Amino acid sequence: MVILLLFCLLTDEGMWPYNQFPADAVNTKYNFDATAEFLDNLRLASVQIGGGSGSFVSPQGLILTNQHLVSSCLGDRVKDGFYDSAELKCPGLSANVLLGIEDVSSRVKGTLAQRTAAIEKIEKECPAKCSVVKLFSGGRYDLYKYKTYSDLRLVFAPELQVAFFGRERDSITYLRYGMDVAFLRAYEDGKPAATPHFFKWSAEEVKEGDLVFAAGNPAPTARSTTAAQLTFYRDTALPLVLNRLMPRIQLLTPLATKNDAAQAALTSLLSTYKIAAGKLIGLRDDRLVARKTIFEGKVRHAVERDPALGMAGGKVWDEVATAYKNWAPFERPYQILEGSPAPGSSLFRVARQIVRSEPVEPVSINEPVEILMLTSYLEELQKLGDKESPLKQILAGRTPQQAAEAFVKTSKLGDPAERKNNSEDGMIHLAQLLDQAARKLRKKHDDLIQTLETTAAEKIAQYRFRLFGAAEYPDATSSPRVEFGTVKGYVDRAGIPAPYAATFSGLYYRVNDAGPYEVPKRWVDGRASLNFVTPLDFVSTCDIGSGDYGSPVVNRAGELVGVTFDGNLESLPDTYLYTSEGARAVHVAAQGIAEALDKIYHAGPLLKELGVGDVGQAGSLRRVGNPPVRAKEKRPIANRPQAASLPHNW
Repeated sequence: MVILLLFCLLTDEGMWPYNQFPADAVNTKYNFDATAEFLDNLRLASVQIGGGSGSFVSPQGLILTNQHLVSSCLGDRVKDGFYDSAELKCPGLSANVLLGIEDVSSRVKGTLAQRTAAIEKIEKECPAKCSVVKLFSGGRYDLYKYKTYSDLRLVFAPELQVAFFGRERDSITYLRYGMDVAFLRAYEDGKPAATPHFFKWSAEEVKEGDLVFAAGNPAPTARSTTAAQLTFYRDTALPLVLNRLMPRIQLLTPLATKNDAAQAALTSLLSTYKIAAGKLIGLRDDRLVARKTIFEGKVRHAVERDPALGMAGGKVWDEVATAYKNWAPFERPYQILEGSPAPGSSLFRVARQIVRSEPVEPVSINEPVEILMLTSYLEELQKLGDKESPLKQILAGRTPQQAAEAFVKTSKLGDPAERKNNSEDGMIHLAQLLDQAARKLRKKHDDLIQTLETTAAEKIAQYRFRLFGAAEYPDATSSPRVEFGTVKGYVDRAGIPAPYAATFSGLYYRVNDAGPYEVPKRWVDGRASLNFVTPLDFVSTCDIGSGDYGSPVVNRAGELVGVTFDGNLESLPDTYLYTSEGARAVHVAAQGIAEALDKIYHAGPLLKELGVGDVGQAGSLRRVGNPPVRAKEKRPIANRPQAASLPHNW
């Protein structure tokens, strides 16, 4: 326990449940007392929303979140944005506030079936909206009780060009200049909800070294992953992913300039590529795997010395290492046939879902894109060979392109009314031909890897919980957590210093009149009125794991200074292991939001509700004093990490 507590003091690691926040460690390191009152307001002013997070920022139910989390509410308005006194209803969107947590571990015992039944009973008996959260892979079970706001209405969202500035080229990078924000309002009984717990808007902009807290619902992490697993991902799985995606990205790039469907497919593949590349870059840093190996060794040694566990308990690490060594030769055919067949082809995905009686996702079909992506897939099968798939039946004497054209042109799956398991449909026929070989590999994967991986993760998480108790935070589970860290720049993997804040001057340095660096006309017209040294985005060392979108960021006073919308490239390995050297959470700055609302959108009533500045009759925001002047950012646009090859338009 001493080892882990010391580690927590040295880093800002951890996505902490509210009932387990390391207040003493924070006080020791930062001389800040995170009181029960501070944490309660953090919890009650934060919400789960749209698969992510948000926060109340006024006593009248006003919520701040990311635009991309509520894009379904915007619909066709996503391109032009929205700001209207007649607030727009958002059907199907709700916000949940965590009211309390109760440890129910003593009631969840026995076999898997018995535990499942106990969880269902506990949730059913709970008078509020409740969810039993499994922590430490079953080492502890907590009951989370929520209040739900089911009537949400859109108040403001910027244009997509600004919210997603730089689009896929800039995502998961820094410096960033996105204003990925949206304001909604919670209603009860047809009136704005009374929300006494909310975050006041900070009058001060963030500064280097500031202590900040993020309250959100981080995506699941896998920090019980062993060193052997990380080595397998680094040497086998991730390089295969990149090698498969690169040719498809190169094929789609020229088509994307004149085909919206190709652009959408390219964006999706680029996102997948960048995530895999970021993880690989991190895992190729010997320090990361070495840290995992050293810490793993200490945990294993402690397990083997525990009288209740002994040497048998430590064998789990050897079992995982052996399993991955045995599986490695099968990873390539598994990815191609089962894990990720035909990347970029919506038709094949629908066909497989139909063949396997799975729910069919809504898709948009574009024939040229489908033929291009399916040709690439058939060429991949051709290289894999006859032993792994019925290649002769699939090609039937044709070239991959000829076969792809035939499969696509004889398919009617683009029409939802025609989606049935019909072997005469070209894509259904292809999916059927491949299904037996794919299922065979899935069974082998389940037998060698999946089952062991699950049980090993559970054992290791429970070992760590037994050893460290409350000093160990559980893996993220998309449930409410608190993170802390400091506002801090870094030196990226290309050796270029990245400042803690990106200002409006940097935004306009990158603006051109086309592509991902284009801004709406109102931003061109309003350029002269903006204070160019106001921070638009900033970074912190908050541990957001695999992502914590929409989470509010507050300062020592509990005042809102930003909202999380991304992480940088160096943060991607945080899924497996946190490192504060270069990993950063990326936030939209509260001061940048206020500056844009005032100078670009002239949103006087919204600013007044936020309590920002002195709003006059014309809705103009007047500030007291001038912010410190920083040098204009002139960072090369073509900055690229060097440890792994990335597509040229990344």
